[in-house]
Amino acid sequence: MAEFIDLSRDECVELLARNHFGRIGVRESHGVAIYPVNYAWTDGHVAIRTGRDRKVNEAAQSEVAFEIDQVDEPGRTGWSVLVTGVGYEVTDSIDEASEEMRALPVDTWAPATKESWLRIEPRSITGRRVQPERM
Repeated sequence: MAEFIDLSRDECVELLARNHFGRIGVRESHGVAIYPVNYAWTDGHVAIRTGRDRKVNEAAQSEVAFEIDQVDEPGRTGWSVLVTGVGYEVTDSIDEASEEMRALPVDTWAPATKESWLRIEPRSITGRRVQPERM
């Protein structure tokens, strides 16, 4: 039998800093949608480089959820980190923090042009690991 172990905030931040692929959940007119995105963790924020599309419009100044995870299906183990907070479009912002964020090397996997930037200001960062029960 497996057990869940809560991750500390420091463990969650370490995982956010080490990884670069996640999913952002936004509210849309027809409900909630989840999109895969490339990101960087910087200065306590999630920085997402993406196309100028629906997720940018829906995430701007709205409550969003962002998740990263890793799963080992055969071993039935894994972890996930959930960031909830407010999304801000900073594509054209002229403040120093936004300019530094846009200089981050966020490589996108999708072939389309990705010139828009979102910043998520976390309100909550939580995580947990599932692992085999210790005997």
